[in-house]
Amino acid sequence: MLNWLIDFSLRHRALVILCTVVFAGVGVISLRHLDIDAFPDTTPVLIQINTVAPALSPDEVERQITFPVEQAISGLPGLQDLRSISKFGLSQLVVIFEDGVDIYFARQLISERLSTVQLPEGIQRPQMGPVSTGLGEVFHYVLTYEGVDFSRLPDEERVKRLTELRTLHDWVVKPQLRSVPGVAEVNSWGGYEKQYQVRLDPDQIIKHELTFDQVAQALRENNQNVGGGTITDRSQMLLVHGVGRTVNLEQIENVVITSRDGVPIRVKDVADVQIGHEIRRGTVTANGRGEAVLGLGFMLMGENSHEVTHALKTRLEEIRETLPAGVEIQTVYDRTELVDHVIDTVQKNLFEGGLLVVAVLFIFLGNLRAGLIVALAIPLSMLFAFSGMLKFGIAASLLSLGAIDFGLVVDSSVVMIENCVRCLAHGADGRSRLEIIRDAAIEVRKPTMFGELIIMIVYLPILTLEGVEGKLFRPMALTVIMALAGSMVLSLTLMPVLASLFLPKNLKDKEPLLIRVLKWLYAPVLRFTMHHKAAVIGFALSILFVAFGLIAPNLGTEFVPRLSEGAVVINVVR
Repeated sequence: MLNWLIDFSLRHRALVILCTVVFAGVGVISLRHLDIDAFPDTTPVLIQINTVAPALSPDEVERQITFPVEQAISGLPGLQDLRSISKFGLSQLVVIFEDGVDIYFARQLISERLSTVQLPEGIQRPQMGPVSTGLGEVFHYVLTYEGVDFSRLPDEERVKRLTELRTLHDWVVKPQLRSVPGVAEVNSWGGYEKQYQVRLDPDQIIKHELTFDQVAQALRENNQNVGGGTITDRSQMLLVHGVGRTVNLEQIENVVITSRDGVPIRVKDVADVQIGHEIRRGTVTANGRGEAVLGLGFMLMGENSHEVTHALKTRLEEIRETLPAGVEIQTVYDRTELVDHVIDTVQKNLFEGGLLVVAVLFIFLGNLRAGLIVALAIPLSMLFAFSGMLKFGIAASLLSLGAIDFGLVVDSSVVMIENCVRCLAHGADGRSRLEIIRDAAIEVRKPTMFGELIIMIVYLPILTLEGVEGKLFRPMALTVIMALAGSMVLSLTLMPVLASLFLPKNLKDKEPLLIRVLKWLYAPVLRFTMHHKAAVIGFALSILFVAFGLIAPNLGTEFVPRLSEGAVVINVVR
């Protein structure tokens, strides 16, 4: 089979080159469509369920909300783990499904179960978190006033301006960013969330014999628009529309709660109506100028972080032009900076590695053309791997691309080309140039193939890893295996073809100077080892003992390579 493949390739050289060009084109297209990220996303199929319960203590949140929701969620198909935390005014559940469960199917199951949960009156319905992952937080930005130091403003002015910024973000900036393809959610932090507050006067409530529920009911009923159908007037049909939604403080103050002896009792008679803000439990500061409003963009699960972040930046530039005078918006965290840094690092390492391989090949083969032919296997094998990565949904990352060893990739091609050079230098012996190269390729076909297969088999156990380890290292193993598979195919097909076309015709069987120097240095060492076998074996065992007994236990270990974003996180606990 291998003999036929080599013979077929040499008899149809144009076809082999054409197929190589086509596969290279497919690899380039695959590279352009590959997802790009710093690290593989190891987040499981995870859904958060949040329930807001104002004023409830953690014990009551656990008893009245968390436990009923847990009971409803338990038993879902594919459910792997269920965790919960109950805080003051908040219940949060984390539902983890088995790998392979469709996230949208899981959310549908949870939604059906949540509809059956009975919660106390006044508690908001449970809400599921965005369809995102632990690495989905890809973009941060802040809104502030240009040249304004909030830390130096009077409290009243500071609250007013921060409320304006928060309102601007929630009603202008946030909706536009959420419409960007691939964005799962945009959250708001900081500032003050505007509220219309009705502050009841207990003395007036008692005086007018009213209750809190009566006031609340009156406000609800007098804050809605309703339809009244249609009426026909001659040849016209007129729509009846009741406008009752309140739009300012005066309208809220004039809402009628009830009447006593024909005299209406209005909200302003029993309460003070004013614009305020929701109680907050944290602040956001930026650039040492006091408070600001922070926006966080979350990427949809499975999207390309590089493309989504770039789209968010583009949309943010469009929004910046529409902001009121004096309001500025600044990017404070951008995932593309980290991803671009990783890409530059990988490209730099791959480029330098490729140059070193070409230089070493030229030095040891003693022929520039032979070195360039072998070096061609590097980009072609990479393009072959890119096609497989796109097929299997593997993102280009530090782990997947950084694991490729060019020495392994060109190994089989080196053996193939070196044997072709040697056989051509020894003479034709009545055979044509094509026959010499064919015989040389057939001679080393098994070593080249078995060498690559053995290396690929070494990576197979990694494919059996599961959980976080599998998500981290399976992409690496698959990428290396696909690159080696491409290298093996190229060594049996393209390398003999290129050797027949581009190797010099007049080759001399002369070893390069470096090889001769190395042989001269190695010969006495070899003679010494052959005459002192016991000493050599003892020395090797002692090195093995020192390495594993003394050095290895003191080496540092880490789960994944370190990657610094250049950011510092400070937590203050009191």
